[in-house]
Amino acid sequence: MPDVPKQLFIGGSWVDAADGATMPVDNPATGEIICHVADAAPQDAQLAEDAAVQAQEDWARTSPRARSEILRRAYEIVLGRTEELAHLVTSEMGKPLAEARGEVAYAAEFFRWFSEEAVRIEGSYGTLPDGRIRMLLGRRPVGPSLLITPWNFPLAMGTRKIGPAVAAGCTMVLKPAPQTPLSSLALAAILKEAGLPDGVLNVVTTSRAGQVCEPLLRGGRIRKLSFTGSTAVGRLLIAQSAEGVVRTSMELGGNAPFIVFEDADLDVAVDGAMTAKMRNMGEACTAANRFFVHRSVTEKFAQRLAARMGALVVGPGTQDRVDVGPLIDVAGRAKVEELVADAVERGARVLIGGSTPKGPGCFYPPTVLTDVDPSSRLMDTEIFGPVAAILGFDDEDEVVHRANATTWGLVGYVFTEGLNRALRVSERLELGMVGLNTGLVSNPAAPFGGVKQSGLGREGGRVGIEEFLEYQYLAMPVR
Repeated sequence: MPDVPKQLFIGGSWVDAADGATMPVDNPATGEIICHVADAAPQDAQLAEDAAVQAQEDWARTSPRARSEILRRAYEIVLGRTEELAHLVTSEMGKPLAEARGEVAYAAEFFRWFSEEAVRIEGSYGTLPDGRIRMLLGRRPVGPSLLITPWNFPLAMGTRKIGPAVAAGCTMVLKPAPQTPLSSLALAAILKEAGLPDGVLNVVTTSRAGQVCEPLLRGGRIRKLSFTGSTAVGRLLIAQSAEGVVRTSMELGGNAPFIVFEDADLDVAVDGAMTAKMRNMGEACTAANRFFVHRSVTEKFAQRLAARMGALVVGPGTQDRVDVGPLIDVAGRAKVEELVADAVERGARVLIGGSTPKGPGCFYPPTVLTDVDPSSRLMDTEIFGPVAAILGFDDEDEVVHRANATTWGLVGYVFTEGLNRALRVSERLELGMVGLNTGLVSNPAAPFGGVKQSGLGREGGRVGIEEFLEYQYLAMPVR
């Protein structure tokens, strides 16, 4: 495994936790501990917040071009260390090296994208309608920000939040997931090397998230929270943010429908299904969760998908020709096992997979279920695993109703050769994003986010930097 710092990063220095605590980082492919990192206590988070608050004024005055060039240098460093960072991601998270390399490229692109957005922060000037007041409208950074990232894309979720914060002129406290702290520590080292001033980015790795984050949100000095994770935790953080009226961005859970109409190109649909379901072993909020397939093609689609899923090679991500790595931990695998067992008890047929292999590691095989009962738990639970649950439908109104019958609304996928149907159905779906005849929607240049209980705000695209900027209106009398 590549060598990265194992301490907290506060005020530009690497320091141990105040109480000397450490926490293990496991390899989910073997269950073995690969290293220990500092386990921050609340007083460590306070020091990180102090550093961010102290650095905010000077950082906000830094020129957009200077911020842009730091991000551009960080982009080049990340790309130059693709192999090192890919092995790091695979070691702590489990995804195959090919996917990890893809994540490194994806992560780097957020730094490049926001390096370009940093110099495009605009205001406006004009006269108000009464003719007596000139209006100057400017933009300014929100201020010290708390960034909380998940374990499934540990590198890319870091850059997706750090990039716009740096570009906007905000200082940060970053709290990564305890399962995957090493990627965030590597990013901190890279940004320091790229010239980011001390105190602008502070990283606190911890197993005590509640004790560490709640005081920051209630304390009144953190002005922005950006969180990616479960809806349940998101609700709790929103409540904690209310006391200090902290501005929040939430990228929460999903329950993505994957809709295949009778006129769809089935080869395209199956390709899309493999991408939408199996990217990151299904451990993605964008993963297709509910497959609604027109009854006239249900069996044909299911058999083709099962054949493709059954051909995937399962094993440690570091091995050549492995397609599917382990799930993140024992609890994650147990959840998938329980959801599949529940569906089978309710009458689902297992076309491929469906049973846990023996041996070490948190592996679960690619699984295709058909004839799934709509009351099955996996219909209203984010699976977060390599399981495709297929249900038939008869008409457009029915499938739109069933697709929308969830509290989530992040992303969905529609496969049809009819242009009018594609647009009509997409407009009726209660979703923040729709993939039309494609199983991949994520792109740094596009706004990422959902509606309903899938979140608030957007990340990426032209609007991503907006989450870290405030408006300031200046009124001047016309003389």
